Amino acid sequence: MSLYPSLEDLKVDKVIKAQAQFSQTPGPMPAITGGPYPPQPAPAGVSGSTLYPDLEELGDYMGLALNGDEVQRDLALVPAADGQVGVPVGYGVGYGVGMVQPVTGADVGIRRADIRPGLREIILCKDQDGRVGLRLRAIDNGVFLQLVQANSPAALAGLRFGDQVLQINGQNCAGWSADKSHKALKAAAETRIELVVRDRPFQRTVTMHKDSTGHVGFIYKSGKITSLAKDGSAARNGLLVEHYICEVNGQNVIGLKDAQIKDILTTSPSAMTITVMPKFIYEHMIKRMSTGLLRSAMDHSVPEV
Repeated sequence: MSLYPSLEDLKVDKVIKAQAQFSQTPGPMPAITGGPYPPQPAPAGVSGSTLYPDLEELGDYMGLALNGDEVQRDLALVPAADGQVGVPVGYGVGYGVGMVQPVTGADVGIRRADIRPGLREIILCKDQDGRVGLRLRAIDNGVFLQLVQANSPAALAGLRFGDQVLQINGQNCAGWSADKSHKALKAAAETRIELVVRDRPFQRTVTMHKDSTGHVGFIYKSGKITSLAKDGSAARNGLLVEHYICEVNGQNVIGLKDAQIKDILTTSPSAMTITVMPKFIYEHMIKRMSTGLLRSAMDHSVPEV
């Protein structure tokens, strides 16, 4: 996970760090004189007695409430190294390979959507019909998951649309066709299939925050982002048009109707993570797959964290 999942987090963290630095800097010692030390005028453009505003003075930033009570309410509890919960989130407190942010905190949706840069090994067993619930597609000498069926061994193992398969039972898949990959899965033993995969390399996640109206500032049609609202959280944090929405807070939404995606977006917490894929890659990935198959067969469950 990136150091700051959103621009709002970066902004608040800078203010907090500046406050901390200023409060720890000793002021200049007055010269010893016979009379009282004259008060120093405040620098131009700075009001009050502090150089940097506190959260109460910061108030509203780009449509996001950043007063002290609001930030404290958004802060979560972070599991400690021993797995025990109880350490309150602080500014700059680390966990895993990322950081806890002052606005987003340890948001569960962000953890579900996390795309790790490394590799992981998956062990699969076939179901009673001798299947694992995968459909593969070859792209640029790589093998990728085109479909993960709901309630299948692949879905239960945490595989997702867009994951890249690097090895099947110790054999490198580079240059394999989809047919060769499917044959390798079919010929594998029923009780143990070893896969080495990379998390969704064609996809990226963008973390945003809802404004006071409950919006993040983008419009989509048939799952594709078509426009961005000026100065909205989506535009500020780098969401792009001509990208398809693959996940909302880690939940796969490919194949769902726009009304279903809207329900997921509406019920999402204020911190929201959207996982997207460029149009030309997405349309190549789902080529020759019917919308009905994507809607009925694709795994749309909420991932566990």
